[in-house]
Amino acid sequence: MHFVSTRGNVGDAGFIQTFLMGLGNDGGLMVPHEVPLVNQDNLKEWEGLSFQELMLEIFGLFTNGEIPREDMKQLIDDSYASFRHPEVTPVRKLHDSLYVMELFHGPTFAFKDVALQLMGNLYAYVSRTRNEVIHILGATSGDTGASAISGVRGKEGIRICILHPHQRVSKVQELQMTTVQDENVLNLSVKGNFDDCQRIIKEMFSDLELKEKYHLRAINSINFVRILAQTVYYFYAYFRLQQEAPGKKISFSVPTGNFGDIFAGYLAKKMGLPIDKLIIATNENNILERFIREGVYKPGDFRSTYSPSMDIQIASNFERYLYYMCGEDAGAVRSWMAAFQAQGEIRISGDYLQKAQRDFAAYGVGGEECLSTISKYSAEYGYLLDPHTACGVAAYEAVGAAADGVCVALSTAHPAKFDEAIRLCDIEQEFPAEISSLFDKPQRQTVVEHSYEEVLKQVEHFLQ
Repeated sequence: MHFVSTRGNVGDAGFIQTFLMGLGNDGGLMVPHEVPLVNQDNLKEWEGLSFQELMLEIFGLFTNGEIPREDMKQLIDDSYASFRHPEVTPVRKLHDSLYVMELFHGPTFAFKDVALQLMGNLYAYVSRTRNEVIHILGATSGDTGASAISGVRGKEGIRICILHPHQRVSKVQELQMTTVQDENVLNLSVKGNFDDCQRIIKEMFSDLELKEKYHLRAINSINFVRILAQTVYYFYAYFRLQQEAPGKKISFSVPTGNFGDIFAGYLAKKMGLPIDKLIIATNENNILERFIREGVYKPGDFRSTYSPSMDIQIASNFERYLYYMCGEDAGAVRSWMAAFQAQGEIRISGDYLQKAQRDFAAYGVGGEECLSTISKYSAEYGYLLDPHTACGVAAYEAVGAAADGVCVALSTAHPAKFDEAIRLCDIEQEFPAEISSLFDKPQRQTVVEHSYEEVLKQVEHFLQ
């Protein structure tokens, strides 16, 4: 197993090298040179494994033995010891055709914890075993920042800087980042939207001299290891549903803005997991839905919504899908990305569009539809959805699973993180103690203009 860039100018990278590289040095995204196949015998062997045991087996297909198995097992066990549910990612039945997979039992109550607790420990492992300084740089639409900070705060040999869009994340998301007082953490609140933050981060990683000088490492889903960690819970859900709904086809409805979580499902399917439909659930920032329906990838007008973690117009993981859509033709990917840089859009048609429509269904959920879904499931099933999960459930209702199948909606956050939307549904919820306590803590953040030069100045001052 080695890893290559979607743009074809980085190849033969090992697992740890890929992890440390984050964004490919040619500006592309790293992917395995060959996706390992899981056969029916593997699925049979794995069906009774715990989440942690399953992760150990799946990572073992990708790590080339670069991390001894016992070390990897310890990293995994340590990473999920703080999760509030023994299954890590439990599956809950709402009705005969719909289940939710709760991905919010980690320390920051969001699905990002599943990957980022592991990545934080893996960075600490690399820093310790290789005696390397690790400087993590990331952008967040709300949840990634809190999860990444939680994973590395106070850890020796690691510093982390997170950019988030100023006043465009929920209050709880902001507090989870900015009430952290550890000296190895810097929060920059950027006067712009998430796409602006992400653009600055990608520009920094594209400056190879800067990247090398400051030992910059990626925590966003441009880092393949984050995708790989998220792939595990698709397998875990499949095995739970084999017990709950034996013989049924299994689909997934996935709230997504940056295409990372849904790409993890696509990777699982390429590995051989018997997934029926992969449903892309977006909000009004529905560039991904337009691509699947019309073959046009073009950012529209940015909208602030009740599901702010999906308020994204440029999905950084989308390039990985383009690579596989065109049969791993790096030249085609380079051409598309150059066109996107020059003209601001990518267009496909014919066989490519038909393939995309076979690979995914997609549905954009409006604001009122999101709120009405929260209200409906609270009233009818006694289950409170956060607004992102509500988009996933609404997309399931619109697109549907097969008549002989069931659908798993990925529940990406605890509703307490988005009480602004929940209150609009005339629902009062009780906050977990860990979230309630945030409101009494002092905040620490630096507000900056949307400017590469200004952000760079802050980052350099922090890292020197």
